[in-house]
Amino acid sequence: MRMHHVKLTENLRTIADMIPEHARVLDIGCARGHLLAWLTHHKSVHGRGIELSNEKVQYAISRGLSVVQGDAEVDIHHYQHDAYDYIILNQILQQMRDPVQMLKQASHIARHVIVSVPNFGHWRNRWYFAWHGRMPVTKQLSYQWYETPNIHFCTLRDFSDFVTMLELRIDHTMIQSAHYMPDALMQNAWCANVFGQKGIFLLSRGADQAS
Repeated sequence: MRMHHVKLTENLRTIADMIPEHARVLDIGCARGHLLAWLTHHKSVHGRGIELSNEKVQYAISRGLSVVQGDAEVDIHHYQHDAYDYIILNQILQQMRDPVQMLKQASHIARHVIVSVPNFGHWRNRWYFAWHGRMPVTKQLSYQWYETPNIHFCTLRDFSDFVTMLELRIDHTMIQSAHYMPDALMQNAWCANVFGQKGIFLLSRGADQAS
């Protein structure tokens, strides 16, 4: 697949819109590199990726992308302060063994961190758990509890509190929901926490962490 033929999902397009041209970008858990390929072709970013799966790494490399195989929770400590402008954590933070250290280190080596997380507080998950008495299995969370890679579930409200605890700043938030939900409704924090399927957050260091 050629880079200029890459079509992004709604989630990836939202992330791409947050990144300016010529930015230095590190995509953690970049999979086959679809987002990196799009950013490279359309925004001329200086992009790199880290991916655990060797098969996905080889695919990304075959497309001419700069992607390395590794455990991001180990490898991220090898990067210097402000090595990147943007770090992307797309649907991956909840799979990390230590999301606290991951986000702390990411905000140390990049001025901005974009985090996309599924919302465990979505009304379908609440209904499923209350009605069936089982861990939810939905389109957004499609794994059984014993095979899921997601080991740290959170709601959008939980994540907002988490960011505050780490003394990071939320510069921009996009809540993705079913298409029949009005965008204006998602501006309300309570509604977003109940009806939002996932949240995409643009984070930066607080004033006391700027240097």
